Amino acid sequence: MTDPDFPTDPHATLTGKAPESDLTPTDLTPESGETLSHVPVLGAEVLEMLQPAPGKVFVDGTLGGAGHTGLLLAAGATVYGIDQDPYALNRARAANPHGLTVLEGNYRDMAALLAGVGVTQVDGILLDIGVSSFQLDDTARGFSYHTEAPLDMRMSQSGESAADVVNEYDAEELASIIYEYGEDRLSRRIARAIIAAREQAPIETTVQLADIVKRAYPGFSKGIHPARRTFQALRIHVNDELGALRDGLAAAETLLVPGGRLAVISFHSLEDRIVKRFLLGSETLEPLTKRPVIAGDEEQATNPRARSAKLRGAQRVGA
Repeated sequence: MTDPDFPTDPHATLTGKAPESDLTPTDLTPESGETLSHVPVLGAEVLEMLQPAPGKVFVDGTLGGAGHTGLLLAAGATVYGIDQDPYALNRARAANPHGLTVLEGNYRDMAALLAGVGVTQVDGILLDIGVSSFQLDDTARGFSYHTEAPLDMRMSQSGESAADVVNEYDAEELASIIYEYGEDRLSRRIARAIIAAREQAPIETTVQLADIVKRAYPGFSKGIHPARRTFQALRIHVNDELGALRDGLAAAETLLVPGGRLAVISFHSLEDRIVKRFLLGSETLEPLTKRPVIAGDEEQATNPRARSAKLRGAQRVGA
């Protein structure tokens, strides 16, 4: 999907045409009739890895802004797009491009979701992990520490929110989440700062939390905001992203036809490590590259989101 520390710049549409205007998330409702707009990271590399063609069936397990789906559709493939985000689902259904079937749910459940529409095997599967550009751009969702918003971070808009976590979990639980999912060496210090702050007043907004984390960092003045790792950790925890990734990889392994291909784009080491170990340990998936594919200099210059993206792929072998 994307890295929350980089700005987004969507300007490629699902139909291959440039959008007529700059659209914000609130502009794109089921009634708007606008096309989908999104710049897919590593688009050319994904196409080379998945090899879409007319008559082939693919799953985009993380539909998001549908940038990659647009490329697959343009190659003549049929695509089943899965997402749990109501906004992403509404945008895709409003655009209603030929060849796309939209399924609501988490990609970890892709086998059951596809079975519900009579599909048991596919030629290719794409997973673009993490938070999408549109989730970041919609300040009301609370994914970004740069702007004031309710502390939410739920991709599905249901269940436990980030605000619930920071206001209800004890110091040990908070420190464990921040250390494990954010890999922050000051996790205990941050957890204590959160506990102290919420004793004065509930932590309800993104800026509140970002300021608390910043004050917990000694001598911070400039550079990457110290709240980045804490926000990443809370988002991963709230959405069980690593659990979903493990389940999704296992489901993909069973759904691919012999010769079918899997492509996974990750944006941080925790995700990439899971993907790498899964592919190396699989008896039916053969990695397509020894090292992850990264964006070239030109894409990194024009699309900052691509700088941290890593693409790994595999092909189904045997019956």
